[in-house]
Amino acid sequence: MEIDGLFTALLFGAAIGGLGRLVIPGRQHLSLLATILVGIASALLGTAVATVLGVADTPGIDWIELALQVGLAGAGVSVLANRAKARLHH
Repeated sequence: MEIDGLFTALLFGAAIGGLGRLVIPGRQHLSLLATILVGIASALLGTAVATVLGVADTPGIDWIELALQVGLAGAGVSVLANRAKARLHH
């Protein structure tokens, strides 16, 4: 992977991870790095799911793919935030 591809993945991961945090109510105690990693993983997984469903390449903006990515990021943020919360209470 070239440096521009890595930089793009980090920016896209941060955006998807940030949107994932926005769809989860309340405050999440999660680091920026964890948010970016969840975003990158969610973007990759969401694209894979959209490809399997046949909705990855549509004319214009791929809204279904984006919704899958953000939904997966929300789920990932929720899981990690709950784990961090559970560790704090023990």
